[in-house]
Amino acid sequence: MRKSRFTEEQIRYAVQQAEVGISVPELCRKYGVAAATFYRWRQRYGSLTKSELARLKDLERENSRLKKIVADLTLDKQILQDVLSKKD
Repeated sequence: MRKSRFTEEQIRYAVQQAEVGISVPELCRKYGVAAATFYRWRQRYGSLTKSELARLKDLERENSRLKKIVADLTLDKQILQDVLSKKD
């Protein structure tokens, strides 16, 4: 997945500016993004507070770590099954 040019805090600030009253096309020009990107930001980050954003980040990091662990364990299991099947 491609890494964003903007941090989550910057995205949250841009969405807050739209809520204050700055027009979406103006914000899109300012940040150099498409309107669809901005609306996707608003859908994801629009209702998040700063603490919720930090918690979301932590959960995503934890989820990534757990996925790596599961992948490693699955690979280990597959290797062991292959070794056992070759012994027979």
